Amino acid sequence: MRVSEFWRAVDDEFGGAYGRHLAQSQVLSSLGERTPAEAIEAGLAIKFVWVEFCRQMDVPPERWLPREVEPRGRN
Repeated sequence: MRVSEFWRAVDDEFGGAYGRHLAQSQVLSSLGERTPAEAIEAGLAIKFVWVEFCRQMDVPPERWLPREVEPRGRN
C-alpha cells in the first residue's frame, strides 16, 4: 500500500475532510501513541497503519482492504 492509496482509502471510508481530520488527530496506542498520519511519517508500514486505524474506528473487517484503483490514464 502506498501513501496515496492510504489517503484514498481514508477518503472512501470516512469522507474527505472528516477522514483526514481523524487520521491526523486520532491517537492510537497500537501505533505507539501516534496518529495514523504520524505513524506513516515515522515509517510504520502503511497497510499496518490502515488496518489499525480501521480496527480502532470499528470499520467492519471486510472493508479493511481498500478497493482496487485503476491507475490514471488507463481505459
